[in-house]
Amino acid sequence: METTELAVDTSTSPVTDLTAQVGDFCRSSGDGLVHVFVPHATAGVALMETGSGSEADLEGLLRDLIPRDDRWRHRHGSPGHGADHLLPVLVGPSLCIPVQGGKPLLGTWQSVVLVDLNGDNPRRRVRLSFLSA
Repeated sequence: METTELAVDTSTSPVTDLTAQVGDFCRSSGDGLVHVFVPHATAGVALMETGSGSEADLEGLLRDLIPRDDRWRHRHGSPGHGADHLLPVLVGPSLCIPVQGGKPLLGTWQSVVLVDLNGDNPRRRVRLSFLSA
């Protein structure tokens, strides 16, 4: 199994497109599966359309579903940080994508994105692993 780790800065946006990096990783891999994993308790990865305003819509949806206020029992970090720990329940920490001929088989409008609303820690790692067919 081939593996690499990406360093991602999420300080400028809560939704970061990783599609190009995933494609670059798979380019010389042939056929198989690429696994995308975020080893953090307050971030997740998803497939979604990007560039159409969906990123802001996703951020708004998540802030509505898990508001950053003082209702959460998990209280370390900035106010409302407990909400950050609930994000991976809704936006999971991993994805598995089929790869054929070194190309991830994503739909026309699908992009791989890192979702991170946690302003306390903008330095994230994303592990990519390729399992050959």
